[in-house]
Amino acid sequence: MPQKIALVYGALRSGTTLLRLMLDGHPALSCPGESDFLVDHLSNAGAGWRYDRPALESGRIFKASGLSYPAGLEGAEAFAGFVGQIRGSAEWPVLMLHRGMGTLAALAPEARVIRLKRDPRDVARSSISMGWAGNVWHGAGHWIETEESWAAGAPALTHPPLEVVYETLIAEPEAELARICAYLGLAYDPAMLSYPERSSYAAPDPSLTLQWKRTLSPREVGLIEARLGPRLERHGYAASGHPAVEPGGVERLRLAATNKIATLRFAARRHGWATVLQHRLAGRLGLRALRAAAQLRIDENDRRHLK
Repeated sequence: MPQKIALVYGALRSGTTLLRLMLDGHPALSCPGESDFLVDHLSNAGAGWRYDRPALESGRIFKASGLSYPAGLEGAEAFAGFVGQIRGSAEWPVLMLHRGMGTLAALAPEARVIRLKRDPRDVARSSISMGWAGNVWHGAGHWIETEESWAAGAPALTHPPLEVVYETLIAEPEAELARICAYLGLAYDPAMLSYPERSSYAAPDPSLTLQWKRTLSPREVGLIEARLGPRLERHGYAASGHPAVEPGGVERLRLAATNKIATLRFAARRHGWATVLQHRLAGRLGLRALRAAAQLRIDENDRRHLK
């Protein structure tokens, strides 16, 4: 009999951490952290599923997870072993993914999937604040990549996913959490909203949704909507009414350049120029030990900046 697996799937900056904290408050759910590493380093080259174990075990999030590689297991069996560790004594282990839907669906097609959606204009805006993008055109790319991964893997699921809209979750948290619990065959537990007592996250605040309307210029909104095209309304979000701004060849080059410069400067402010340059040059030259040393410093800085 397939083991129980629940999954929250959504783009980075779409509210997945907040929902994770809510779910982890339920006694029947174990949702300790992000789980992308479970699929990032797992591949099937025709000879069966295999983990790139050195890459997996050197990752910051894996090392912080407290998980250990299941002894004597490989590929799909190792994945199942990780899921068992996440479950612990809970009824449902809850994985948190932002990509790799095809891999997950191949390994656990019976998973109960909660598909979390947030307005992609806010996702694009928030990606800049995290240093992942230097402008909204490239910030929208993170949302698009998540949705393309979803489209590739979701058809293999055997159980219909549950769609949860971030803006509705913030406005009506009890009702949305009760709906999620019902999807998993559970009763709602008020402890799911006690997360401010056990984290740095505040209670749901509807005034913090749809921030793009207050913070982005009409041109920035037009750039995002041009890149999203019909995806925006297909996912339930109305167009702003601002003219779409489709960049030409020269403008795309400028956007690519400003994106690289801005993300590099962000990394240098956080980690220092020496560490950033060491990491990038060592990677290009194949100097693994030198790159690993820089990565350790980057990981430590990232840990200090986690909310």
